[in-house]
Amino acid sequence: MTAELYKRLFKAIFSEDIVSLKKIADQIILKEREINHGVLADVLEKIKYSEKPKTTNGLSQYKNNKPTGAMSGLPTTKRNNMQLVSFVPREQLKHHMILNNEIEHRLLCIEKEYAARDRLAKFNLLPKKKILLYGEPGCGKTMAAERIAWNLGLPLLKVRFDSLLSSYFGESASNLRTVFDYCTEEPVVLLLDECDFIAKSRTTGQDVGEAPRIVNMLLTLLDEYNSPGLVIATTNLRVSLDEALFRRFDDIIEMPRPSKVEIEKLLKTTLSAITTNKNIDWLLISDNLDGHSAASVVSVAQNAAKKCVLEGSKVIMQEHLMDTINSILVKC
Repeated sequence: MTAELYKRLFKAIFSEDIVSLKKIADQIILKEREINHGVLADVLEKIKYSEKPKTTNGLSQYKNNKPTGAMSGLPTTKRNNMQLVSFVPREQLKHHMILNNEIEHRLLCIEKEYAARDRLAKFNLLPKKKILLYGEPGCGKTMAAERIAWNLGLPLLKVRFDSLLSSYFGESASNLRTVFDYCTEEPVVLLLDECDFIAKSRTTGQDVGEAPRIVNMLLTLLDEYNSPGLVIATTNLRVSLDEALFRRFDDIIEMPRPSKVEIEKLLKTTLSAITTNKNIDWLLISDNLDGHSAASVVSVAQNAAKKCVLEGSKVIMQEHLMDTINSILVKC
């Protein structure tokens, strides 16, 4: 730890400032991850969440570190009391990702800025808190949002568009405001996952009814956003994106398809729990998967592993991988 962090730690301890202590703990965990002490960081995370939270709202209802069923206290619709968001328990967050250096650096910058938000505030600087992730399906947009929530130790709330959208005049926009208002109470990562109908340009003239109203409401809410957490939107669209919406985000990141190097890492990471033949030509496998999404690569590895186990074999051979590629992937 730095000298400054030691000073803050001792001040917080002897003043019994629990809030400051928790913030310092988050910074220590983040710093350990920055210097590749992942095992230690994971242990510290487990210690951090080993005690039952003291709060009573729906984000903190655990029994034996597991949710106790339906979450209470989350925002609901006024008309039929349907939940507008889903709470994703921490143990369900996917956070191990294989990324190129540029994307890894940009995500890490978001995490570091948020962890240092109090220090930035002293210089009238704000961390990036409104993030847009876009790209083709299966390239890790949702997982990136989960990774950010995991690394920052924040609850993840996923907007339920099936509940949010209403045929009644103005109700969808009102529901969206209810969600954003709820997020002012405590820091969370609010995920607007696959919000393609929102990200689509309003100039296409194809949407009528509630869609334009909810887009305009989102623009307003992003302009006004001053909540203690982050809001992350994901979309599959690559064209016809609403420029006005783009301007509201602090950072816009395109999640690309994995390179051949990343494909090999994905395969080996996914197959790490089972023995692989030392003669596998990983370059050949990666060549055959070049151009496919990260989700497709992971699927190939998982299906090859299943094929191996069902055959009664204990070692994955190159044939298992190639047979899976030939049987389940459609070449671009």
